Amino acid sequence: MSGTAGFTSLERECIRRHHRHDPADNQCSSVLIKHIKAPVPLVWSLVRRFDQPQKYKPFISRCVVQGNLEIGSLREVDVKSGLPATTSTERLELLDDDKHILSIRIVGGDHRLRNYSSIISLHSEIIEGRPGTLVVESFVVDTPEGNTKDETCFVVETLIKCNLKSLADVSEGLAIQDWTEPIV
Repeated sequence: MSGTAGFTSLERECIRRHHRHDPADNQCSSVLIKHIKAPVPLVWSLVRRFDQPQKYKPFISRCVVQGNLEIGSLREVDVKSGLPATTSTERLELLDDDKHILSIRIVGGDHRLRNYSSIISLHSEIIEGRPGTLVVESFVVDTPEGNTKDETCFVVETLIKCNLKSLADVSEGLAIQDWTEPIV
């Protein structure tokens, strides 16, 4: 995983506490940060929905969860056309509603993301005088044959950045609705 230079002390502490990966020689790993102008409970209400990632992940068209929503649950995700995949099978590894941490592992699908595991954690912060959310997402994945670690990290980081931007857009839109509703 890349170092924590360039991160704030809060970001470094969140990475240290929740985003430990030990990549093998054939794997790459990275950490991405997003600051969202919406409170943690609102953002978490979207992130925690293992059964509905399409609420904010723009590349997912459909999701079906097998069994109850609990650790070990599997979801079958259909990926929108235009990407080098059509399906992904993912397992819920961790869902902590108190600490706002979700972890998934990809266990199958018609793509090149082998041994992919990710952790997303949410942390309270104040942004422009209002409750905000620091989102930290990290991953580790095998480097596919014929690709470099840098190429693999770039592709995965690009997908995560799109997901985090969409999460921010959806969350901030909902937060604005909450802030503009009249107080009765």
